Amino acid sequence: MNAPDFSARALADAVSRKGLLRFITCGSVDDGKSTLIGRLLYDTRLIFDDQLSALERDSRKYGTTGPAIDLALLVDGLEAEREQGITIDVAYRYFATDKRSFIVADTPGHEQYTRNMATGASTADLAVILVDARKGILTQTRRHSFICSALGIRRVAVAVNKIDLVDYSHVAFAEIEAGYRAFAEKLGFTEIAAIPLSALTGANVTAASPETPWYRGPTLLEHLEEVEVASGLKDAPMRFPVQWVNRPNLDFRGFAGTLASGSVRPGDAIVVAGSGRTSRVARIVTMEGDREAAVAGDSVTLTLEDEVDVARGDVLAHPETRPEVSNQFAAKLIWMDEEPLYPGRSYLLKLAARTVPATVTALKYKIDVNSFDQLAARTLGLNEIAEVNVETGAALAFDPYADNRDTGGFILIDRETNATAAAGMILHGLRRATNIHRHASAVDRETRAALKRQRPAILWFTGLSGSGKSTIANLVEKRLALAGQHTMLLDGDNVRHGLNKDLGFTDADRVENIRRVGEVAKLFVEAGTLAICCFISPFEAERELVRSLVGEGEFLEIFVDTPLEVCEARDPKGLYARARAGLIPNFTGVSSPYERPQTPDLLLDTTQHTPEQLAQKVVDLITQKGLVQPS
Repeated sequence: MNAPDFSARALADAVSRKGLLRFITCGSVDDGKSTLIGRLLYDTRLIFDDQLSALERDSRKYGTTGPAIDLALLVDGLEAEREQGITIDVAYRYFATDKRSFIVADTPGHEQYTRNMATGASTADLAVILVDARKGILTQTRRHSFICSALGIRRVAVAVNKIDLVDYSHVAFAEIEAGYRAFAEKLGFTEIAAIPLSALTGANVTAASPETPWYRGPTLLEHLEEVEVASGLKDAPMRFPVQWVNRPNLDFRGFAGTLASGSVRPGDAIVVAGSGRTSRVARIVTMEGDREAAVAGDSVTLTLEDEVDVARGDVLAHPETRPEVSNQFAAKLIWMDEEPLYPGRSYLLKLAARTVPATVTALKYKIDVNSFDQLAARTLGLNEIAEVNVETGAALAFDPYADNRDTGGFILIDRETNATAAAGMILHGLRRATNIHRHASAVDRETRAALKRQRPAILWFTGLSGSGKSTIANLVEKRLALAGQHTMLLDGDNVRHGLNKDLGFTDADRVENIRRVGEVAKLFVEAGTLAICCFISPFEAERELVRSLVGEGEFLEIFVDTPLEVCEARDPKGLYARARAGLIPNFTGVSSPYERPQTPDLLLDTTQHTPEQLAQKVVDLITQKGLVQPS
């Protein structure tokens, strides 16, 4: 046969002429997903001669269909898949008919690889959910259906496969169809089409089968060709996540990315969702030259009429239809890690082009995929699904996932292993007022700092209780004040008398204590001030959270490194003695750990130097960093 042209331009032309449908095949193990895709490729004549020869050889070695060609081997490419007869990875295949172009994701049915199935579903318009006609609806069928619904798929084709193994029974098919429709009633699917077929024999896959005269609906391929899947993204509010700031020379500054939704033209007003800064689009730049308009899915570079501060991860939008901006939201979470989720543990959250520290602050309930019951839970295990509250280290621009997958879907990343721990879908923000947007001030931090003749920053003193943090910090502030610098000292004990008097000393309260202090310190940085903060802050994640609130070079970590035995010998407040007696639970250094900074900006050894000498080291550091002028 003549080889089809699979060049990028040929594929793009085909998609433009015919329209593109992205769909996923899913279901339980051995339901025939790979065989079905192989059958579609075979029957649409998209297998090269050399591929067919290789398939015949592989079928003799790995096949499960006797002397016949095993079509499943077309997409089961991993050696382990062929040996075990299961799909492990997500395999993407392209094919086309005269009516439409298709990209299909063959996803694993094994429960262990549910996370891979979720990956395939995240970009699909339709799901083909296979059900073995002999076994009926299984737990994995329900789980995959629930995940498809959670990931925004609204159209489902229930492929009742292996209908030949039940003698093409209309009764078996009708029972499965009725059972699935009853189960899926709460999943929000707008269309469910049930089709009896045999991927092995080809019955009702691309051609109607005489063995099912009782079925008068379309074949699977006919359904895929005709189903309406208009996404509506072109008519949605404009969202442009910035992926790269393009600055090849002094005369050009553009913002590159893919338009997630809506449309944009030169002259349109835009707002940087996070900062509230506004401007207008000057040009829409592409490799082929400037364009008069861009729509959802287009990869372009936008230039603006004004010099507005825009960075990677920012989201540009129309001022009248802004996304929500918040650091707290409710979400559905699909847990993908072998290590369980523990609320309060710090992760990295990636949303569009932005990555920030994040914590699951509350596990509201776990969802039983069979009954949809909401179950109480303290942790979340592999492949489990829950509704949670999430708090991020910095405010993010987002939409509900139901409105926009690109700006409403995120992943959680394990900070130690860098593995994807979970996939999340934002439900709504947790603000009391959801239409609050950041106001852009006419006077910025640079102006305020210039008036004070200094550069603002947070000087973060960390160390054990009794290490000498407050003593050194007081000396530093005194020296800076004598030099005419503007400072504000925030001390752990002082803020707990006012701002944080409602907090205790559990791990959750300590995280909240540092979060609030970080937000206050950030405000002092905005005011052009040097914020001097003295807090034990025993966990690295807390300190990194504060660092993430301000710009590069605006957070200096100063580790007051005093051995525990020295701190305990000093014990100026008698706290260690009470902790040893069991009167103070969760006391750092005794019953709660302290995570030493790995790469502090300055380490102060109080056993070798006096507080006055150490204070001068701090002043020397901030002078060296250019925060203040040499006295």
